Amino acid sequence: MECSGNGFLAWREHWWEITGIAWSGRGRITRVDVSTDGGRTWEQAELQDPVLPMCHTRFRYLWKWKGGEAVLMSQAVDETRYVQPTLEQYLAARGPGTSHHFNYIRAWKVHPDGTVDFAVEG
Repeated sequence: MECSGNGFLAWREHWWEITGIAWSGRGRITRVDVSTDGGRTWEQAELQDPVLPMCHTRFRYLWKWKGGEAVLMSQAVDETRYVQPTLEQYLAARGPGTSHHFNYIRAWKVHPDGTVDFAVEG
């Protein structure tokens, strides 16, 4: 990261560590996949010890950000093979008015200037 003369940060292509926490009320987390392109492709993240049943599990994934816009997402899988749903899958299973539990896949939008915020959900 460089600071230009006008006080704005000038980002360069660089490796970034994406980190997060996964949880399942059904059992031990066995896998977390990360997408950096809004869910078009997925790569497996590394789980960090300890990995225990029905406990938060930290994960990390190295990502080479090239300075452009990106949409980051993660999807957890547990030992019962339950896969964290998309918002559409979640609402189909639980119905409207239940999305306040935030149990579905959430997206983070990375802007070219390096700022990050929640992506708009459909």
